Amino acid sequence: MKLGVMSFNTEYTIRADDLARAAEERGFDSVWFPEHTHIPSIRTTDFPGGGTLPKEYAHMSDPFISCMSAAGATTHLKVGTGVSLIPQHEPIALAKAVATLDRLSNGRFLFGIGAGWNVEEMENHGVAYSNRWKVLEEHLKAMKLLWTEEEASFNGDYVKFDKVWSYPKPLTQPHPPIILGTFGSKWGRQRVAEIGDGWIPIGLFHEDMMADIEDLNQRLVALGREPDSVEITIFDVYETCEEDLKKYADLGLCSRAVPRCPTEDKDSVLRWLDKYAEIGRRIGAID
Repeated sequence: MKLGVMSFNTEYTIRADDLARAAEERGFDSVWFPEHTHIPSIRTTDFPGGGTLPKEYAHMSDPFISCMSAAGATTHLKVGTGVSLIPQHEPIALAKAVATLDRLSNGRFLFGIGAGWNVEEMENHGVAYSNRWKVLEEHLKAMKLLWTEEEASFNGDYVKFDKVWSYPKPLTQPHPPIILGTFGSKWGRQRVAEIGDGWIPIGLFHEDMMADIEDLNQRLVALGREPDSVEITIFDVYETCEEDLKKYADLGLCSRAVPRCPTEDKDSVLRWLDKYAEIGRRIGAID
């Protein structure tokens, strides 16, 4: 198991480039940045974590620019979106941004994607909440064509364009890994089996994870894919304890664990990185 870092990436915490440089120096595998384009100040959507929506959700910086800043400050650290809300993007422009980032990072970009939970945020982008997964799937299909075909065209319910040239093509072939964030439901695992190169199971670790992974593998085989061909990355929007990280490593449930670093000043984050690098070494997640 490898160990990454997730940052809420606000203007009042450590910069993306400083975080990435420090993470690489300490042996972390990757840094990840989440996405909310904005938070409507008047909304009825409940925060999935319960209670009041934390301040940092309204203060996230752009994850793609942050990934590029992080990649530019490092040489081998992977950079990822954790996760980008695909229905809220125009797919032709996003395909170019992803391909450019992948090339300029020398193939170190991990494309974490999801559909989102904030109804009003989606509606501001012209996306109906009930259609969000259909929109995600069409956007992704269209982007894959733009990344892989000389002259791409698409005619769907939400995306339409005649033959176009779209460059650059990604350095990573056929495209950066698509790491899908879904709840650990049968429906979510089916979507991962159909369109994912990786899986971010949303929610805290639970005792049925082994059964979930076995179910995912059965779904992969049913679709003609190899079992265990989907890399599993466990995220935690809270500060993951050492016991949980050791459990993940000992059970071999995931390829990567990504605890959240604090949304605090640079010195506090650096101390946290020191602490978790030591934990990583103790559990064998950092050399």
